[in-house]
Order: sequence, then structure tokens, then C-alpha cells
Amino acid sequence: MDRTAARAQERTRSGKLLKRWNAPLAGYLFIAPWLLGFLVLQLWPMIQSMYLSFTDYSLLEAPRWIGGKNFSAIAHDRLFYNSLKVTFLYVLTSVPLKLAVALFVAMLLNRKIRGISFYRTLVYLPSLIGGSLAVAVLWKNIFGIDGFINQVVTVFGITPKNWIGTPSTALGTLVLLSAWQFGSAMIIFLAGLKQIPSEMYEAASVDGASKTRQFLSITLPMLSPVILFNLVMGIINSFQMFTSAFIVTNGGPMNSTEIYALYLYNKAFGTLEMGYASALAWILLVLVAVATSINFVVSKYWVFYESERG
Repeated sequence: MDRTAARAQERTRSGKLLKRWNAPLAGYLFIAPWLLGFLVLQLWPMIQSMYLSFTDYSLLEAPRWIGGKNFSAIAHDRLFYNSLKVTFLYVLTSVPLKLAVALFVAMLLNRKIRGISFYRTLVYLPSLIGGSLAVAVLWKNIFGIDGFINQVVTVFGITPKNWIGTPSTALGTLVLLSAWQFGSAMIIFLAGLKQIPSEMYEAASVDGASKTRQFLSITLPMLSPVILFNLVMGIINSFQMFTSAFIVTNGGPMNSTEIYALYLYNKAFGTLEMGYASALAWILLVLVAVATSINFVVSKYWVFYESERG
């Protein structure tokens, strides 16, 4: 009898232990595809890139350890500083413009009018193909010397201009292309606008607040967390922008649009300086991390959260 009870107790203990192990095991099995993809496709390439940044590697020969010479060479690289200048100029102009356009369109589409769902779909459609090669080629043709823009300005007696072939205007065409791709930010702004209680606007109207005052005192503060999210994502994406610059201008003219990611690409696959390009990639990671951190630190002075009310 004692043996039977002891066996039953042992089975119960084993069953509890098995259940305790099965619960986390099932969770790990569910996340295994993502975890495997992260380890193989992200973490391992990052480790390799870190190693290659300290080597002389041309893809044709085995990597040769050279220590910090790549970073030392970057510090004296004129084209590196030019790409930084172009990138910061692009980020500082394209991100605010894109957010402003996205917010403006979101406010227009937030109105209760007939067929608004159709209009929202129509406005968002270009963003579905916004980052494709086809759009970049189309944009190049629009701003080309014989493109649509020059055909329009000719009608008004304005002399046609090579917009993408002139250093003073080439980067502006890429900024306009970025602003045209406002769909994702617009959808997020629209969702945020729908979360603002209508009673707040009604109370402000009763108090005699104008539309401008309502926008500044209600819409922007209540929408500030969404603005922060779109701002951070916009900065990250702008620092990594490549396709538009590669297809539309290919860094020209006179390196005026050679944005950081394009310069990195040219070093990696143009001159086969893969170690040098790896060092550039890690510098880009640091730049994005610093920019993101600054945004989060500064956000406490202008971002309003619902939990802070009262």
C-alpha cells in the first residue's frame, strides 16, 4: 500500500513537473520561426559586419584584420562628410514636410462626408507602391528635362530646367518624392484623430475658441504621442533611404544627392571595399540610435499622454 501511494505521489510530482516544462516549451516552439530568423538573418549578419568593419575585405579575397584603420580612413574621407551633410539636409527637410502633409490630409479625411471611405482608399493607393522601383523611375521621368514638370512650366512661359541634373534642385526632387509617400503616416494620424473626444472640441467652441486655437490647444497636444511615433519612424526611414536616390539621381549631380546609404552601397559594391562599408554601416547605426534617443529625451517636454490628464 505504501509503495502504491509512493508511486502515485511520484507520478503526480512528475506530471506537475512535466506541465511546468511544457508551458514555456510550447511558447518557445511558437516563436521558434521568428527566433531562428532573427538569429540567422539579423544577429549573425550583424556579428559578421562588426568583424568585417575591422578588416580589409574585397569579396574576392579572405578578410585581413587591420584593426581600426577603416574608421581612421573614414574620419579623413571627404565624401563621407559630404554624404553626412546630404543625409542630414534630406532628413531635416523631408521628415517635417512629410509629417505636415500627412497630418493635413488626415484631418481632411477625418470629416464626416459622403463617400469618405472611397476618398481614403484613393488617397492611400499611391503609398502601396510608394517605395517601388517603378515609382522612382516614374519620378525620374516626371522631373527629367523632357518630363511632365517642364511641359507644364513651358505653358506658362517658364524656361525648362533639368531638375534632377542641377545640384541646387536635385535633392529637392527626392524630398518631394518622400512627401508624396505620406500614406502610412497619414493612416496613423487618422487613427489618432479618431481617438480625440469630440466633446473637447464642442466645449472649446462653446468657449469661443477658433479653429486655429482648437488645433493648437487640442489636436496637437492630444496627437503628440502619434506625432512622436511618426517622427521617430520617419527619421529612421530617412536615414536609410536608398532606392529613390539610386534610381532618380544615382548620387549626382556632383554628389549633391549621394545620401549616406547610397555612399555605403557604392563603397560595398562599387569599389568592393566591404570592410570599409561595414564600418560605415555601424556608424549609421550609431547615428540613428543617437537621433532616436534625442527624440525620446526631448519628447517629455512636448508629448502629452492621456494618463497625465487630471
